[in-house]
Amino acid sequence: MKHSTPLQAICNLIPPYLVAKLARKHGIDKQARSFSPWSHVVALLFAQFAHSLSLNDVVDTLRNHIARLFQIRRATPPSQSGLSYATKNRSADMAEELFWGVLDHLQTRLPTFGLRHRYSALPHRFSRTIHAVDSSTIQLVANCMNWAKHRRRKAAAKIHLTLDLNRFLPSVAIIKAANTHDSTEAKELCAHLQDGEIALFDKAYVHFEHLYHLASRGVQWVTRAKDNMTYRVVGQHAPAKGALLGDWIIELTTKKSREQYPQTLRLVRARVEIDGQVRTMEFITNNTIWAASSVCDLYRSRWGIEVFFKQIKQTLKLSSFLGYSENAIRWQVWTAMLTYVLLRFVGEMSRWSGSFRRLFTLIRGVLLSLRDLWRVIESCGTAPTHPPPGIATNQLCLPGFKPF
Repeated sequence: MKHSTPLQAICNLIPPYLVAKLARKHGIDKQARSFSPWSHVVALLFAQFAHSLSLNDVVDTLRNHIARLFQIRRATPPSQSGLSYATKNRSADMAEELFWGVLDHLQTRLPTFGLRHRYSALPHRFSRTIHAVDSSTIQLVANCMNWAKHRRRKAAAKIHLTLDLNRFLPSVAIIKAANTHDSTEAKELCAHLQDGEIALFDKAYVHFEHLYHLASRGVQWVTRAKDNMTYRVVGQHAPAKGALLGDWIIELTTKKSREQYPQTLRLVRARVEIDGQVRTMEFITNNTIWAASSVCDLYRSRWGIEVFFKQIKQTLKLSSFLGYSENAIRWQVWTAMLTYVLLRFVGEMSRWSGSFRRLFTLIRGVLLSLRDLWRVIESCGTAPTHPPPGIATNQLCLPGFKPF
């Protein structure tokens, strides 16, 4: 668009009906007077893109660009107290549903969304969907956020996530205080997995009752064995060779574990290179067909979810927050996830080949400028072949040298 800003182009990717529909569902439309739910979403998206330092930073900047903000479907700038009240009292469940609604809309609009940016370390010999399950902690201020205290002097929130490594997009996410163990969220994180799909866990998610439930549904899984796991070898799957130190069929011997997982498991012990160092690691899985090297490669690809957490925590605004309440934290985290998906879609549509962080910084620099988003991305990294208008050719030469 000729007279639009990159922020407007990105916000236009959100379906026009969706925010109003969710606002009616959660009763937010009745709470909103001068500051509409749509204006609230736009303000929080702007805070993510601009890395705003405070509520006043968001309010002052949007007020200085009120005309360009109004072009974004008649959005209006908030007051400091109005934005603070909205993030504290308007249900963050709306932000959660908005994220999944936009993601579903973008995948419907572009069925191949995410396939170009699948995790590079994913083994190519697997044609089935591979999911990585993990969590990441977001440090908070203990003396301001009592709802998130999980230690004496620490407070934190957690993002529990199931990541589709084939598309590098979230499929399930839970955002809550960090006072529960990871394994308690495993059942909800894996509820959507289908027969034949593959799930990768860290050993914090080893709960044999849950693993047996996945196996009974036909889900293949790989995880690390805990150091205190007791078992008995009942058969050899493959002889030791090279980096493979052992590949056995085992059964659990502890009474409780045996009751939770009555079937046999496969244990693979191998030397694996991690950060340039060779370490001996043990993996357990319910699959008895894959080669031992495939088991190791699958678990190594679980690192993709750590890359995802690194991208959103180091690029988006998740290190400082605009509010202290649990509702305000959830609004900001879900808006950060929404920003990630919108940027990924922009990169997909423009066939962006650079990094996610580079795309973010590129758009942030022209966020409220009257520049066409797609032309900005297309021209990135190219130098102009002619001097800018208004500069004489002889001004481009050093004193004493003649122009070409």
